[in-house]
Amino acid sequence: MDKKVDIYTKELELNSEIKDYVDKKAERLYRFLEKIDETRVDLAFAKTAREANNRYVAQITLRGRGFILRAEERADEIKPAIDLVMDKIERQIERYKGKKYRSRAGAVPAAELLVKEVEIEAEETQPLIARRKKFTLVPMDELEAIEQMNLLGHEDFFVFYNISTNSINVLYKRRDGSYGIIEPELG
Repeated sequence: MDKKVDIYTKELELNSEIKDYVDKKAERLYRFLEKIDETRVDLAFAKTAREANNRYVAQITLRGRGFILRAEERADEIKPAIDLVMDKIERQIERYKGKKYRSRAGAVPAAELLVKEVEIEAEETQPLIARRKKFTLVPMDELEAIEQMNLLGHEDFFVFYNISTNSINVLYKRRDGSYGIIEPELG
């Protein structure tokens, strides 16, 4: 089972040793989850990091039919960062596989939510907007939104179409660890 792993680097040279190390580590993921269509590993050196032990960044994104899993870790060297991110994504896979979804007529489980991210470069006249994303909203209830927010690794907020209220809502994590919902209305 030879699966392709896309490796991208920023401010870091990708040598054969690192490539082989990533391939070997990523190969294990297919034993945990067979339906992975795309594996992307981003490796970076952040020379402006505040702490020296956070300079090397490893991020992995797994895409498959009905799921997107993402994890990021930092360390003082690239190999420990890769080890940490692989451990983290394995825990996410286990959590993803362990979820039991209630079936509802006409509803789509959060695991089948497909997010299509499109990056659009900001125009020079708008220096405050550095990045734009477009994605497809799939109707889900609030519990599915919390689950999807956690699966994607979003720590601050998650935008979703609330099937209960038939409107777009923003789910956010509060400082005390609980969640809040913003229900916008046109004025």
